[in-house]
Amino acid sequence: MKPHAFVAMPFGEKPGPDGTLIDFNRIYDELIRPALDDAGLYPFRADQEMRAGDIRVDMFQELLIADLVVVDLTIDNPNVWYELGVRHALRSRGVVLISGGRATKAFDVYTDRKVAYHLRDGGLDPATLDDDRKNLCEMIAKTMESWQGRKMSPVYNLIPALVEPDWRTLKVGDLREFWDAYEAWERRIVQARRRGRLGDMLVLADEAPVSAFRAAAWIRAGKALRRTGHYRFALEQLDKGLAIEPQDRNGLREKGMCLQRLALRGEPGYLIDDARTHYNAMLQQDASDAETWALLGRVEKDAWTQLWRGGAGEAQRLDDARLEKARLREAIECYEKAFRRDPKHYYSGINTLTLMHLYRHLTGDTMYDARMEVFAGAVRFAAECEDDSSALFWARASLGDLEVLIGCAESVQEAYQAAIAINHDDWFALDSCRGQLLLLRDLGFAAERVTAGLEVFDRAIARLPVPGREWEPERVLLFSGHMVDAPDRAEPRFPEHRVDEAKRRIEQLLDGLDAGPRDLALTQGACGGDLLFAEACRARGLRMTWLQPFREPEFMMRSVVRYGEHWRQRYLDARQSLGNPILSAPDELGEPPAYAEDGYAYERCNLWLLYTALVWGIDKVHFVCLWNGGGADGPGGTAHMYGEVAKRTGQVHWIDTRTLGDDTE
Repeated sequence: MKPHAFVAMPFGEKPGPDGTLIDFNRIYDELIRPALDDAGLYPFRADQEMRAGDIRVDMFQELLIADLVVVDLTIDNPNVWYELGVRHALRSRGVVLISGGRATKAFDVYTDRKVAYHLRDGGLDPATLDDDRKNLCEMIAKTMESWQGRKMSPVYNLIPALVEPDWRTLKVGDLREFWDAYEAWERRIVQARRRGRLGDMLVLADEAPVSAFRAAAWIRAGKALRRTGHYRFALEQLDKGLAIEPQDRNGLREKGMCLQRLALRGEPGYLIDDARTHYNAMLQQDASDAETWALLGRVEKDAWTQLWRGGAGEAQRLDDARLEKARLREAIECYEKAFRRDPKHYYSGINTLTLMHLYRHLTGDTMYDARMEVFAGAVRFAAECEDDSSALFWARASLGDLEVLIGCAESVQEAYQAAIAINHDDWFALDSCRGQLLLLRDLGFAAERVTAGLEVFDRAIARLPVPGREWEPERVLLFSGHMVDAPDRAEPRFPEHRVDEAKRRIEQLLDGLDAGPRDLALTQGACGGDLLFAEACRARGLRMTWLQPFREPEFMMRSVVRYGEHWRQRYLDARQSLGNPILSAPDELGEPPAYAEDGYAYERCNLWLLYTALVWGIDKVHFVCLWNGGGADGPGGTAHMYGEVAKRTGQVHWIDTRTLGDDTE
């Protein structure tokens, strides 16, 4: 959705510096609101809120969370100055100052983000209005683009150590409608994550009314994508969130993990040193951050592992691992720093202890023995003190890891079984624990205890499908195309008499791709291109999912039967072959935001289709479109979808409706 802009200005007619009455409502309607629209922001003015209650409630909430505040200082209005002061106290950036006529002295001292506009006879000067509107639009755009540049608030400039408050902690108590809507949106985000519907999460993130919400949602979506192994697409979402909140430590850590995984996977353009540099930069800002020290330890551990894991046979692996003991010591040092900085951080403690045991196992060197005994007790105490129910599995799993190091096969199985009992079918957590045991097995460490642990995890994992991956498509064919023309359409785009030729071209394209039961097809199911694509997919055995902008009865009236009753039967026949229920945006995503523009439901559904395709894996997506190449498409349009897939993979297949019936092609 558009960024949110709050306008702080006088209301109605007020006397200007020379006594002439100025109509500020006209200034808003003719200058400020059009400039914000042109710059792509959604404007809000406190006096527009008509419900009963204190207007200050809306004002304070907007001053806290708005992406941008436009302040009109044409006259010395105490309310406007007060609102500017509140914004400067709450946020370091995101202010544009404007003034009509001659600027006040105070106007000149605050910021270079200012625009003067011209007045005439109490209103805007018609001779300069277009230029004034253009100048304001440009200043708004520059302010939004330089969000992470110099702080605009004099408060934050004069007190560099001052930190902006977390918007979540400053809910304005009486404004229940806003926060009720936010909480409903938040519940849908959580529901989508739990159901593995990451495409839903991304649509909801885009729909957040202000940037603070969007940043948080994109970072959470990035984390969910990282957990499912889609690191490149996860990195995209994290970068979008960090562009708004560049100091978000959780987002920065998630980005480091994605950089590390992409390097380990051997993705072109990614090196393990990228993650190392990223974490070191974080630690330069806060050297006490135990979590980041632990992640840097993981980087060093993986770098060490890469140096020996390719060896042929256990003897070769042991020799290679032993020769790279300096790298192993680097990993131990990072994990140990993390645990010493936060003795509650048992994850760092168990990794420190495990690598110390491996160092002794590989080299025979007892340099860590004295610390190993101390660390064993510290890890046990820290894990047993865990009182966060969401982290309790990891605490118990760490106790199982400890038994692998110092216990017996029976104690190992008992400890891991206690952890799995509260795992709640989290496949990824189980697989992560199992991966650590496989590393120990590869180095011949404590074979009996490691085997006992693997047996426990193998049994637990065998009972669970990979979340959202009960079936994994080889490719995802995403379709967007024109509906057939209405009988009264003035300019033909996809007339009914071209349907058979379009059908033939779609079938040829699918045959050229060798599309079949291993592939997934995504579309809406509208008359015309969608149904022709669906029929061709059904004939070739593809799995299909239909995502629709409205509930099915309304969708059929809007996008199927209104162009001819004969399309109803084709729709019903194609629907019978669906392996999944039809999903509607209102049911899965909630109703569109109240401030959404006309036509947004279709834009929203196309974005939903695009994101749903991409979360299966960027490289799997092929975009097929039946399109005339026209239209000034915004987000969600065919041109946008074409571009989004083309820039990532180049796997786009365009059937140009203008060439249908052209025998020379």
